[in-house]
Amino acid sequence: MAIALDRLDRRILLALQENPDISTADLAAQVGLSHTPCWRRLKRLEEEGIILGRALLLNAKALDLPITVFAEVRLKQHDEDTLEALEQVVRTRAEIVECFCMAGGEGDYLMRIIVSSVESYEHFLKKVLLHLPGVAAVNSRFALSCVKLTTSLPIVA
Repeated sequence: MAIALDRLDRRILLALQENPDISTADLAAQVGLSHTPCWRRLKRLEEEGIILGRALLLNAKALDLPITVFAEVRLKQHDEDTLEALEQVVRTRAEIVECFCMAGGEGDYLMRIIVSSVESYEHFLKKVLLHLPGVAAVNSRFALSCVKLTTSLPIVA
């Protein structure tokens, strides 16, 4: 359920997306508020679950993690216990950087996986993905390059 945000809330969110390290004082000045009202709005946005956290975008290639794989996972069964068990394991695996429960296609989950080599993905596939609860099949696609990578949402202020 969407939470009502006014123009100032949206300006705060846009500014934070552009510069998550901005100080509250600088943020307040940028959006036209004084420090305390800006701080209160930030706290409310966090408490209401609008702001989930702050993150850095790292250069995977510079960290010797040049391989991005999109794995489409199809399940044998779709009972609640299987789905919860699979999702619990997925949350513990650092290689899986994103995971979406899907509808409207062949696969039940789409995962973005970052690894150091094709060989390391093959090992991860054989030792981890194919042993996740309820997995029937995994279809893997390798990214050739990254055209766009962002965490910013298209907020209209």
